Amino acid sequence: MFRLILRRLAVSVAVLWLVSLLVFVATLLLPGDPARAILGQQATPERIAALNEQLGLDAPVWQRYLDWLGGVLTGDLGTSAASQGPVTELLGGRIGASLVLLVGAAVISTAGGLALGTWSALRRGRAVDHTVSGISLVVAALPEFVIGVALIVVLSTTVLPVFPSVTLAPPGEPVWSQPIQLVLPILTLTLVVTPYITRMMRATMSEVLDSGYVEMARLKGLPERVVITRHAVPHAIGPVAQVIAIQLAWLAGGVVVVEFLFRYPGIGQALIDAVNNRDVAVVQAITLLIAGVYIVVNLIADIVGIMTNPKLRAEVSR
Repeated sequence: MFRLILRRLAVSVAVLWLVSLLVFVATLLLPGDPARAILGQQATPERIAALNEQLGLDAPVWQRYLDWLGGVLTGDLGTSAASQGPVTELLGGRIGASLVLLVGAAVISTAGGLALGTWSALRRGRAVDHTVSGISLVVAALPEFVIGVALIVVLSTTVLPVFPSVTLAPPGEPVWSQPIQLVLPILTLTLVVTPYITRMMRATMSEVLDSGYVEMARLKGLPERVVITRHAVPHAIGPVAQVIAIQLAWLAGGVVVVEFLFRYPGIGQALIDAVNNRDVAVVQAITLLIAGVYIVVNLIADIVGIMTNPKLRAEVSR
């Protein structure tokens, strides 16, 4: 198991390095001149040249990449061209605000998806099963911005004006100081992710319930609760862990659209602002951060999938 984790970790590091290279190249291809975007169209060539020198944009591309990569490895993400401050300070509070959304949506969607999928599988062919499957299929087909707009219409503006449609955190206060502002963004992310987990858990649980070892456990006279919790669910969690990982990794990127929709002050809104301002250092930092979250979540899912699957554990131990 330890050797397997080391191999997966080595592959993850290599993938993250490739992502850093792609991110750096992609930011070079962004249209426009960062210095001119900061100083404005009326800036003189002398001022633009001075700012390019200050930001290190006049150095060769390979040197800029190595300097940036070395800074990332030492925790220095560079200087924001727009604010002229360290990127780490700019993103510090925003990362915390986005984590609130991600953790809240991840916990609710994972628990809800597993519970709904199990409940639906235990009632296969009944009205409850058809209702859960139909609703999850419809919701899974909707993009996140459609779900967000629908929630704003229903719960914020027209039908039931209960929750605020935008995030208005007072200056100097964390966004979670007013929890009511978090309801719609977290609910949007939850509704986007939960249907996939529910459908996968329902399919896997149905297969497990028809397996021989579950039938044997029932023939031994074990209570149905013990059969479900100790024999069926652990075997179903392994395959579902991969789907959960993909969905939770999607949250790291999907939060960009949701934060823009609700004007939420997280990394998603910061990424959009940085692209508009041609703030290359911020774009690179946020994109690399999202890629890192995606890789780490998938690595954890691989480990969980192996630990919860007896067949995979046996293969690893050989």
